Amino acid sequence: MSNPYNSATERASILGPTLYFKGDLTAEEDLLIQGRVEGSITHTQRLTVGPQGTVKANIKAQLIIVEGTVDGDLQAEKSVFVKETAKVCGNIFAPTVSITEGANFSGSIDMDGKKAGQQSAKFDPVRPQKTAGGAA
Repeated sequence: MSNPYNSATERASILGPTLYFKGDLTAEEDLLIQGRVEGSITHTQRLTVGPQGTVKANIKAQLIIVEGTVDGDLQAEKSVFVKETAKVCGNIFAPTVSITEGANFSGSIDMDGKKAGQQSAKFDPVRPQKTAGGAA
């Protein structure tokens, strides 16, 4: 019988409901957050914020599933799923995004491949866009 922790793709970690983590969290295994996390999260695999989870952080992962509360931007290489029990306040950057009916979402969605932090030439919320006639 092989050790299930021999490769990163087979590993999974759980931050339980009584756990509070503050800082930069980085890992190369699936992660289920049921507790509280503040700071930043960078993952190379799937990250799930469970129904009891509360995250105040920007999240980068391959796949992000939100069932709990997230206050921060979500950036996924593959996709982001926002379930009906989720409350998300932040922007989503991913090639595919799914928001289930009943979810609470406040932010913007960017599916055109730009990374978080890159300024879009299409819209700058600080400066009004000028039209061809020169009016703001």
